[in-house]
Amino acid sequence: MTRVKVCGITNLDDAAYAADAGAWALGMIFAPESVRRCAPEDAEAIGSELRRRVELAGVFVNAELDEVAALADLCSLSLVQLHGDEGPAYCVEVARRTGAKVIKAVRARDQQSIRALGAYRDRVAFHLVDAYVEGMRGGTGETFAWDLLKDRHSAVPLIVSGGITPDNAAGAVRELKPFAVDSASGTEASPGRKDPAKVSALLRAVEQASQATAA
Repeated sequence: MTRVKVCGITNLDDAAYAADAGAWALGMIFAPESVRRCAPEDAEAIGSELRRRVELAGVFVNAELDEVAALADLCSLSLVQLHGDEGPAYCVEVARRTGAKVIKAVRARDQQSIRALGAYRDRVAFHLVDAYVEGMRGGTGETFAWDLLKDRHSAVPLIVSGGITPDNAAGAVRELKPFAVDSASGTEASPGRKDPAKVSALLRAVEQASQATAA
């Protein structure tokens, strides 16, 4: 069964709704420039309330190790998503210092960007592939050419991001059979605020497509 990571969570109400709906993981973005940045005190409240029910991911872009470690502890993070230019050694150190599983993200510009994930093969728990948009690190609402993944041969679980919505999630599940899909803008009412109907529809679409694929 393909899982769902609901990203861009900024408040406890949205987090609780996504968890109740069946999300596998919740993503809280700590990059200062993001319109979906989650305040540490809100992330702490989310972690305190939901850490036993759902995976909690902190999303960072080229952050200092001390910052990542401090927020992982404060917010009860079980996943750390690295969405910048972090190298394999940095990923290993994040896992060592936080005890969290590391997700390394790349933006799918071309085949070379996908092949670059090979350097992280034994260093991270998950690979995440997002859309490439110049000057943006994520939350673009844009999809990428999924056929860029056709030559990916890796045992590392794959998370597919980039413009995932209730309307196209089933196609991603059928075509790519990923470990999880990740949606930020595709489940929003406005940046940083979730639309409960879209969250529910996404979970339902992924569940139905997963069942059909497994049949």
